[in-house]
Amino acid sequence: MNVLQVATLNRPIRQNLGYGPIETVIYNIDKGLHALGHRSIVACSGDSEVCGEHYPTIAKSFSEYWSQNTRMQRETMHHHLFSSLERARAGDIDIIHMHDAVMVEYMFKAVVKSPVPIVMTLHVPAEDKGPFQQWNESLRASSLAYFVPISDYQRKQHHGLVNAQQVIHHGIDVEDYPFNRLTGAHDYLFSIGRITSDKGQDKAIEIARKSGSRLILAGNVQNKIKDRAFFQTLRQSIDLVCDAVPPSNGQDYYESVMKPILDSDKQIIYIGEVDSAQKKLWYQHAKATLFPIQWGEPFGLVLIESMACGTPVIAFCQGSVPEIVVHGKTGFVVETIEQMAEAVKAIHLIDPRHCRNHVKAHFSIASMAGKYAELYRLIVDERTSCPRISPLVTGLFS
Repeated sequence: MNVLQVATLNRPIRQNLGYGPIETVIYNIDKGLHALGHRSIVACSGDSEVCGEHYPTIAKSFSEYWSQNTRMQRETMHHHLFSSLERARAGDIDIIHMHDAVMVEYMFKAVVKSPVPIVMTLHVPAEDKGPFQQWNESLRASSLAYFVPISDYQRKQHHGLVNAQQVIHHGIDVEDYPFNRLTGAHDYLFSIGRITSDKGQDKAIEIARKSGSRLILAGNVQNKIKDRAFFQTLRQSIDLVCDAVPPSNGQDYYESVMKPILDSDKQIIYIGEVDSAQKKLWYQHAKATLFPIQWGEPFGLVLIESMACGTPVIAFCQGSVPEIVVHGKTGFVVETIEQMAEAVKAIHLIDPRHCRNHVKAHFSIASMAGKYAELYRLIVDERTSCPRISPLVTGLFS
């Protein structure tokens, strides 16, 4: 199977990213397909590092998630999309796999002209439905586009907007996540994610205070007025800010960065944005990861990353959380701040091995890539046996 993934441009597609959830998923799908013996081609920025074939459409990524919607950015996006479509028309591509909902706005003007079927992973919540709403009837009637929700929660949210039936959860390479609980975890809680009110870092601080626990906060502050204002308010409750540490990994990072922070007498500590290797160490040594989410997130990679390290999760019952965390076995799913603070005291009841085994069984790269490969095959076989173009879609160009 020859698959062309059309990547996002906000961050490069590579393994050791800091913030970049969609880019991480694209990398993992590429890695999984490549391992299964499929030909995986990734149309992305030139500063990316992929496992399959690298097809650069621009020299460098934007380097910022949700950067300002400038004319240059729009022109770059157009160039990326049309360069990707030109590659798809070369005749050797079986499936185009897209990840950016904004591209749906151009789908029926350009993408639909390609005979290659399209798979679109739904990374966005249904509230961001502008592009889907614009083409609502066409999308639901089209035989050209296949939409994949990343959780059952998201599938229900998109009901009536697009045909999204087969849920494929995200997966990670569990072996890339360190698991060593023999010496016990440090006595701190960990919370990682974009610094914004939706992620609930203010609630995490409140929970740490109520439970008498140390809290390590990690995450980037995006260039948004709302997020910057939230961080300025949040900062008043932070005891120590260490967001300018030099990059380093492994034992060197632990000795030079983590240990001095953990040896301090401060309770609420903000460490800024960390890369993939660094966050794994913070997961590994934490007694629990807090996920005080304030919105219906379609899928939280934080949940499976933490559990892969054997670190249980304490999360609010929002969005896809109940699909991912097994209450009482891999963590606790709660409703209130008080319940979350109480769960911190009971975290010793969770067996770290259950956490890691749960991710291995349900959220591995092999499982995710295998399900996508199966979907690709079904689509190709269906179109080979019964090729068709929706009359409604064809009418868009008449």
